[in-house]
This record gives sequence, structure tokens and C-alpha cells, in this order.
Amino acid sequence: MTEGTGAASEPQTTAAAPAQAKPLVSARSFMLILLLVVYISNYADRQILNVLAVQIMADLKIGNTEFGFLSGLSFALFYATLGIPIAMLADRYSRKWILIGSMVVWSVMTTVCGMAQGFWQLALARVGVGVGEAGGSPPSHSMISDLFAVSQRGTALAIYSLGVPLGTALGNLVGGQIGEAWGWRAAFYVLGVPGLLLALYIAFAFKEPPRGHADGLAKDDAAAPSLTAVARFMMSQKALVHTVIGATLITAVGYGGLSFTAKFLQMSHGMTLPQVANYLALQTGVTAAIGTFLGGYLADILSRRNLGWSAWIVTAAFVVSIPFTLGVYILNDTTTVLWLMTITILVSGLYLAPTFALVQNLVGVKMRATAAALLLFVINLVGLGVGPLAVGILADLFTPIFGKDDVRYALFIFSALALWGAWHYWIAPRTLKEDLERAAAV
Repeated sequence: MTEGTGAASEPQTTAAAPAQAKPLVSARSFMLILLLVVYISNYADRQILNVLAVQIMADLKIGNTEFGFLSGLSFALFYATLGIPIAMLADRYSRKWILIGSMVVWSVMTTVCGMAQGFWQLALARVGVGVGEAGGSPPSHSMISDLFAVSQRGTALAIYSLGVPLGTALGNLVGGQIGEAWGWRAAFYVLGVPGLLLALYIAFAFKEPPRGHADGLAKDDAAAPSLTAVARFMMSQKALVHTVIGATLITAVGYGGLSFTAKFLQMSHGMTLPQVANYLALQTGVTAAIGTFLGGYLADILSRRNLGWSAWIVTAAFVVSIPFTLGVYILNDTTTVLWLMTITILVSGLYLAPTFALVQNLVGVKMRATAAALLLFVINLVGLGVGPLAVGILADLFTPIFGKDDVRYALFIFSALALWGAWHYWIAPRTLKEDLERAAAV
């Protein structure tokens, strides 16, 4: 039967209408992309401080230890601590609106960073950024786990984790170019304001998925477990405990490097701020992004043969990369150092997606946001909070001995912790099968 009055008596000269075309991007992929963009904003606002280290330290007249505090502990203390109560709210109430409120806070406080006139003002502004960003990842992890099944979750969280290298690249690029042209304060303004517009778009364009949807669970109105219950369950999962310890050690090394690499390249290799910014933006935006995605993708692929590869992929990557990492800080030829750094940057984010996926898979559905927050609490309080501060203290201790190379040797010593972290990922799979079964039964 054809359309139109009397059309049935007319000869049919046109082909049947084709089936409705599938959209280029599915609804869940679109939501994943939006969450990725939010995470890029999150990390750009967090990391822009580091590429501007030399300018900020000179303007505010502070040393390596003080800068390590600004980069790490001032941000991490509240970021890690407040993430837990915010995540508990996300396990009970709208994750979308918690995320939007958090975006508003961190975007406003990033702008306030540019107004700081002294060390303590900038420290308080960084606290504000940490308070806002505490509500970013836990709700996002939970929603992504409701959009993608276990077999796809590692890859989905790998895509989300691209926010780390891409956000760092954006922070480096904006910080370097704007900082060189108009000063470090202007760079914070340029990054802070767009986050408010993004929050407004998320409010209208994003639809929160039902809890447990990707796991085939029917709607469950039972109350989410308490913080104590979630923490106790996580501690009982041996594979999860090793994963968290390994991630904490590797995060400490990573954040210590992120905080001081720009200064290392400027002071030990004589590179200018724009040169450093462009190099780090390219490396984090491309090389680290590839490594971050490969971590989750390879973990999904290899774990189909053996579940242990969801953790062993991290061990293999860091064991192979450690000679390159040490070479970065030993050698003096700048070209060689920059090429070796490509390998270390490739590996730097590879642990993120497997770690996030393991945590989400090893807890119950209604524990996911809180479990993500507890993970972030530990790895950020110790890794982000202590890592940069420890490197700064080491660098100040080394200044009388090594002069302008103080950061070089501080990073050289600190990078060895990555091997300890890699060992924990090697041990984690011993109880993985049993722990996954326990999590599914919760």
C-alpha cells in the first residue's frame, strides 16, 4: 500500500523506502563523549598550574616545597576527602545534578586562582578547585558502568580516562601560550569560564541512565549500603586491595612528574615556556591518550583469555618502561631525553582504565560511586597529595648539591616507586575470579 489518495491504482515507479538509518553515534556513546568532555575540563583546570610553575614561583616568590604543596596537597586534601560524601549522595540521588553542581564550583574557583595575590590565596583557591572536582569522577564512573556491560566497561572507562591526557594537554597548551603572551593569571581565566557553559549544556543534553541497566538488573528500590559497609567489602576483596595500593604508588610517581616536568625541562635543558608547553601538549594529547586508551582496550581483549590480564597489563607496561624513565633523568642530550620521555608518557596513563574497571567490577551495583570515591580518596590523598610535595622537598634538599638540576635528581629517585606499584598489579589476579563472584552476589 502506497501513500496518498488514489495511489493504489497508480503504477509503482519508486523503490520501497529504505529502513531507517542508524544514528552515527548512539545515545550511550553520546553520553560517554559528554562525560569525557567534562573530564577534560576537570583535568585542564587541575593541571594548568604545573606548566606555569616557573612564572608562578617567581611572581609569588615561593620555592619547590611550596609549589609542591600548591600542586598536590592543597588540592588533594579536600578533593579526596569530600569525594566520599559526594559519592554517597550520588549512590542515592541524581548523579547528573551532582556532577553539574561540581562543575560550577570548580570552574568558578579556577577563575579565582588567577586573582590570587599570594601563596595562601592561591592555596585557598586550589582548595576550592579540589572541592568542586571531588564531585566529578565518582558519579561519572557510576553512570558509565550503567551504560556499558562488564565486557565493554574497560574500553568505555578507557575512553573516559582520555580526559586525563587530553585535559592535561589542554592545560599545557593554554597555560603555555596564554601565560607567555598575557601572564599566568590570564591562563586561569581562559580555562575557568568555559566550564560554566559546559555545565549549562550538560543540564539540557544529558539523560541519566537507570542504575544497574547494563548489568540487566531490574529496578531496585533498596537503600544503598553505608560507607562503612562499602569500605569493609572493598577491604575483603584482596584483588581490589592490591589494585588500590598499586594505583596509589603509580599515581604518586605520575603526579610528582606532572608537577615538575615543565620546570625540569626549562631548568635542566634550557627549553622556553612555549617550547615546553607545546611539547607536553602534543605528548599528553596524543601519546598519553593512546596509552590510556590501550590500557582499557587491551585489558578487555586479553582478559577474555585470562582474567588476570586486566591487571597484568599494567605490570608489563611499567616494567618495560622503567629503563626509559630512568634514562630521561640521567642523560643530558635534550633530543634523546624528549624521545625517551615519549615512552614514559605513553605508559603513564595506561593503568587508569584497568584500575577504574577493576574497582567497578569488584563491588556491587549500589556501591559503585562510593567505591570510586574511596579509590580516588586513597590514590589522590597519597598520590596527588604526597607525590608532588615529596618531589618538592627532595628538590629543595638537593638544591645546594645539584643547583638547577635539583628537580632532575628528585624525579630520578622518586620514579623508582612505579616498580613497587607494578608488583601489586602482578599479585592482584590471584583471587580475582573469587572476588568477581562475590561482587556479583552482593
